[in-house]
Amino acid sequence: MKTLYIVRHAKSSWEYEGINDIDRPLKKRGINDAYLISAVLQKKVACPDVFVASCANRALHTAMIFSYSFNYPLANLKISKSLFSFSDGYLIKTVKALDDSFDSAIIFSHDHGISDFVNKFGDQILSHVPTCGVIGIKFENNHWKNIKSGETFLTEFPKNYK
Repeated sequence: MKTLYIVRHAKSSWEYEGINDIDRPLKKRGINDAYLISAVLQKKVACPDVFVASCANRALHTAMIFSYSFNYPLANLKISKSLFSFSDGYLIKTVKALDDSFDSAIIFSHDHGISDFVNKFGDQILSHVPTCGVIGIKFENNHWKNIKSGETFLTEFPKNYK
């Protein structure tokens, strides 16, 4: 069995002019939400075997906060340039390429790809995954490359705790 947690990066800031989209930082609300949801998740699930984040500043910062909450070594955090895409294709490729020695993984990515992914591979239709939302899906597979459809067993959103 494989367990996947998909996290949409926390709320980012648009207040800085002249920076590239990939460099946008988290807002204070995003930082607070990341600490809140990572603490909630840490109490509910075991630490995932591998953490993988988009190279975008907002996704990477979200992943670092979750790593802190789970006591996951930052040196082991994997950074993926291909996750900085707004299609589910790169997310699917990233998940299917995970090493089978990992039974669980947590991936930090972006809105469009996440919504498409969880609706394609999970058994609950979600119209929108909010910032810092976490979706957990279990797959009855021994190999990541063979995942097709799974059971959506977890949905955690910051608004549920405010």
